[in-house]
Amino acid sequence: MSRSRAVEIRRAGADDALVVAELLCAFNAEFDDPAPPVPELAVRVGELLVHGDTVILLAGEPACAVALMRLRPGLWSRGLECYLAELYVVPGRRGHGIGRALMERAMAVARNEGADHMELGTGEADVVARALYESLGFTNHEHGPGGVSTVSYFYERDL
Repeated sequence: MSRSRAVEIRRAGADDALVVAELLCAFNAEFDDPAPPVPELAVRVGELLVHGDTVILLAGEPACAVALMRLRPGLWSRGLECYLAELYVVPGRRGHGIGRALMERAMAVARNEGADHMELGTGEADVVARALYESLGFTNHEHGPGGVSTVSYFYERDL
C-alpha cells in the first residue's frame, strides 16, 4: 500500500471483487454503457485477478476510485504491454488529485510488473480525462512517413 496525494492506493485482491464490480458498474451507469449485474461482474473480476494478467488498484477507504490494467507480452519489445482498461473516480471525489495519483501509481505498478508501454482509450468528449492523460505524457499522435504527426485512432466492435 502507498499513500499518494493524501489518498491510500492499494492493489486489489480477490476479496475486493465486489467493491471493484460496484465501482465499474457505477462507471458504466454514469456513461449509459451496459454492464452485467454487480454480482455477476464480481465473479468475473475475481476470475481475472486469479488469472494473473490483470492488475486492479483501488484508491481511498472506502474505495472511491479504481484502475484496471491488463498485461500481455509485447510484440515490439521484450517488455510487457499494459492496457489501461478502466479508470474511474466517483463523481463526489473528482477534482482532488485522486485520478492523477491513481494513474501515477498505475504506471509505476505496470513498470514494476515489466511493462514498457501503456495504452488506453477514452472518448473525445471526455476532456477532463484527456487532459489528465496528456499531462502525464500520453499522446494520440503517431509519427508517420517523413516525421509527419498524425492522429492515432482507437477502434472497437463487439464480436
